[in-house]
Amino acid sequence: MTVKAACHCGAITLELPEWPDRVCECNCSICRRLGALWVYHPPEQVLILHEPGATATYVWGDRTLEFRSCRVCSCTTHWLPLVADYTVMGINARMIEGLEPSHVEVIHEDFGGAGRFWC
Repeated sequence: MTVKAACHCGAITLELPEWPDRVCECNCSICRRLGALWVYHPPEQVLILHEPGATATYVWGDRTLEFRSCRVCSCTTHWLPLVADYTVMGINARMIEGLEPSHVEVIHEDFGGAGRFWC
């Protein structure tokens, strides 16, 4: 079963291997501002489709992640790891068509030295 996700304007689409049974709400400084709910998959399991130059990249802090957003509608769609220790990427579950956060388990990640960005 392929699960589809997309930014608001559709310039960036993602295909995930399965429907999430849980999502992560991280309280780090960027995630709480984005209002993102994250699901995680190894990058090789996610198909990301967009035209060249369609994404804007934001890297901050310890430079372990790069957040990708649509240059047209500004939706943050996903993040990619910049270090080898991270074996997953994060997909903003709010971009998944038909996902209702109240119908899945929401894990609240208290980012306070856990040493990782995902729950």
